[in-house]
Amino acid sequence: MLRRELSDSDWELIGPHLPIGQYGPYPEHLRDQLEGIIWRFRTGSPWRDVPEAFGSWSTVYDRFAQ
Repeated sequence: MLRRELSDSDWELIGPHLPIGQYGPYPEHLRDQLEGIIWRFRTGSPWRDVPEAFGSWSTVYDRFAQ
């Protein structure tokens, strides 16, 4: 199991401010994707090493790029 960085109260503050595109990402995956972005910068790992628990690395990267 991966360590999460965002508490529920942190997510309640941040979540509503993230954009949701017409075709995705799906709101139920936003928190995992944001956690993946945080994981990537915390570890300094390449995007391709982002664990699958956060979604595919390319999706996590696309969310970061948005």
